[in-house]
Amino acid sequence: MDEFTDAMFSAINGMMLDMLAAIARKDYLSRRERSAQGVQKAKAAGKYKGRAENLDRNSLIRKHLQAGFSSWGEIMTLVGCSRKTVAKQAALLKSQDTMFA
Repeated sequence: MDEFTDAMFSAINGMMLDMLAAIARKDYLSRRERSAQGVQKAKAAGKYKGRAENLDRNSLIRKHLQAGFSSWGEIMTLVGCSRKTVAKQAALLKSQDTMFA
């Protein structure tokens, strides 16, 4: 294969990869949009309520936060949850404290 043909194949391969990536991205975005529309429609019809809150886990997180002896990282490890879940429960506790103060 000569230099020119090699350069042409490289350019065509690059262009095809870019095109396939753009098509995949468009498909991904349209699937997310259709899914969101379906959830919105189901919510309007009262058929979609989302994931139920894990009351046991959240109360355990709040107990650890109120005790004040665990860091968020330790709570995450003990309970098996994300940092955002701990932060959400901490904010809930804080808002309850300011409501009753």
